[in-house]
Amino acid sequence: MFLDGLSFLDEEREAWRPFEALDELTDAQLGLPVEAAHGWSGRDLMAHMAAWQERALSVARELAVGESSSSLDQMDAEWESRGGEAVNAEIQATGAALPLAELRRRFRDIPGELRGYLTVVPESRWVKDPRHMETFVGETLEHYEDHAADLRAILAAAR
Repeated sequence: MFLDGLSFLDEEREAWRPFEALDELTDAQLGLPVEAAHGWSGRDLMAHMAAWQERALSVARELAVGESSSSLDQMDAEWESRGGEAVNAEIQATGAALPLAELRRRFRDIPGELRGYLTVVPESRWVKDPRHMETFVGETLEHYEDHAADLRAILAAAR
């Protein structure tokens, strides 16, 4: 899919940009559940997106210093044993327990930190490694696309 890391990073950055509008909403707007977004609020979507990026960041940190990622192995095993609904429910509960200021900080910082780590991971460990690349594409580009309609609904409800 991608021949080099920079192409991926450029595409990922542009795909993430619309989600940054969530951080411009007021605290009250972020708290409103939106039926058209599966009942999620902007806060829920922020927590969900940041959590999956943070998981990808854990993988990138490990690949920056080694050939493999125990975090990825753990994530795959957790997904397989518990299932996506359970994992996502736990993510949502964890996000709901965070103070909003901390959630906003994580939402702002994690995407850039992920990009930063990917610039130092040798491309042979992610761009050229099908499993690792699938993880980064899945937790970013594909995930953003999966939640684009939720984002639009939340932003429309906030107007």
